[in-house]
Formats: sequence, structure tokens, C-alpha cells
Amino acid sequence: MSEQVYKRQKELAKLIERYSGQDGNHTTAVPSLFFTRLSNAVGPSHGVYNPSLCIIVQGMKEVLLAQERFTYSPANYLVASVDLPVTAQVIEASPAVPYLAFKLEFTPNQILEILGNAEIQADSKKTEKRAMFVSPIDSSMLDAVIRLVRLLDSPTDIPVLAPLFKQEILYRVLQGPYGGTLGQMAVEGSYTYRIRDVIEHIMHNYDQSFRIEHLADIASMSVSSLHRHFKEVTAMSPIQFQKQIRLQEARRLLLAESTDAADIAFRVGYESPSQFSREYSRMFGLPPREDIKRLREKNNQRANA
Repeated sequence: MSEQVYKRQKELAKLIERYSGQDGNHTTAVPSLFFTRLSNAVGPSHGVYNPSLCIIVQGMKEVLLAQERFTYSPANYLVASVDLPVTAQVIEASPAVPYLAFKLEFTPNQILEILGNAEIQADSKKTEKRAMFVSPIDSSMLDAVIRLVRLLDSPTDIPVLAPLFKQEILYRVLQGPYGGTLGQMAVEGSYTYRIRDVIEHIMHNYDQSFRIEHLADIASMSVSSLHRHFKEVTAMSPIQFQKQIRLQEARRLLLAESTDAADIAFRVGYESPSQFSREYSRMFGLPPREDIKRLREKNNQRANA
């Protein structure tokens, strides 16, 4: 890491620390901007990464997309260009040097606007790439990030300046080594764009069974082409993708409600409670009842700490 990058990371760490204050995930006055602070490394968490840019300024994190592992730290940044179910784990954090992270969510239309304004050509026929990547960070991106975060000191400037600084940040990603991968998610007709349509359909109808032919029609592809391109973008098949979404939603419901696991299994689309229990155990390490008990005990310990 260069001296310039190191200095800017230190400045950004102070800003995030000031606006976080305590451990947890924090919204900000800037739309789509979030901070995370953690004093200790934590066990794996499951969730869906929305299209977003993630920067760590202290600590280290691992993100597992299917069987593919992405590790990033203050030397680089991570981008998810479509909705992706992942398992994430902070592996480096301490009370003295807490994990501090910046997340900026974005939309395909925002990417498309930058492509048009900057006259960046994105080839719709180019072979698609994985919709998650880690890339080295540089001082020019951090300059733009710091300008965005500093707006929290002057809230009246946010409506006018935040969109401009956000554009600059995303422009830096598009100019980087994986810019083409990000641009593909916004260019109509590209493989990633069409797979994004399929992902949205699965996300909105995760509790419904689907015919692979219907998904292929949504993507305007053959069945074999859909399988190939979907796996290239997401690292999993459509069925595996749906299963992860179902199980994550089931866990959320079980944690939020005092409901029988069999009822939740049916609500998220399973026809067999025993199959649900097997797949839940495989993903989370314990059967539903034991897993939720463990999670609630951990939450109570954190609340009483």
C-alpha cells in the first residue's frame, strides 16, 4: 500500500469512527451510504449483497460466493454488481483496532448514466464475468470517497453534492481493471444484464417453484446457455441460488417469529419439512431449532455485554 493510500485510509477511518461510535451497521444521512464497525472478529453471517462498493479501512473480511472465496482489506475494494447470496466473515478486528468499513449501494441506471456521460463503451456481446470482484484501491478513489463522507459534516450540501461524488466514485471503478464487468450489468442485451433479470425474478418469487424453460425465456437464452451464463455470473446454478435465498429468508423468519420450523419451510417454498431441515443444517451447521437457539443466545450476550 502506498503512503498516499495509507494516509487517506487513516483519514477515512477517523471519519467512519466518528459517525459510527459503536459496533454495528449504521445508516447515514447520505442515501445508500452505510458504515460498519466491529470490535471483534465474528463468525460467518449469511445475507444478500446488493449491487454495492465495499471498502475496508481497518481489518479484513472474507466473502464466500458459493465455493469461491474473496478476501479484502484496506489495500483493495470489493464490488458486487448484481444481487448475490453470500456468506461473509470479519477475520481481523480488535477493540484497539476495530473493523471499519464503508458500503455504497448503486443501481444499474446510475452506472448507465456514467457510461453515457463519460462516453465509455461497454460491449454488450463481451463474455460475462463473475459479478463479484476485488480490485486494488488507489488514492484517487479514496479522495472521492472522503469527499462524500465529509458531507456528513454539512448536511445541507448532501442533496446537491452527494450524487456528484457518488458518480465520481463509480466512475473510478468503471475506469479500473474490472470496469467492464461492472458496466455489463447496466448495458441492455449483455449477458450479465439478462442474467440480472433472471436473478430479480428468482428474488421476487423465491417461494415458488420454477421451470428452467421459463427462466431461459426471461433471459432470451436457450436452457443450456442460461445455465452456463448464470453460473459464470453468480458461481451457482439457478436452483442453488434459489435455495440460498429460501434458507436465508427461513432463518430470518425463524429468528423474528416464534413459529414452527415446518410452517416456515412451507412458507419459503419447501414441500418437505425433512428436506428443509437437512438443507438448513447443511448451510448453517445446525438444525433450525438449535441454530435459532444459538443465535438468540449470542444476541443476548451482545446486548448484555
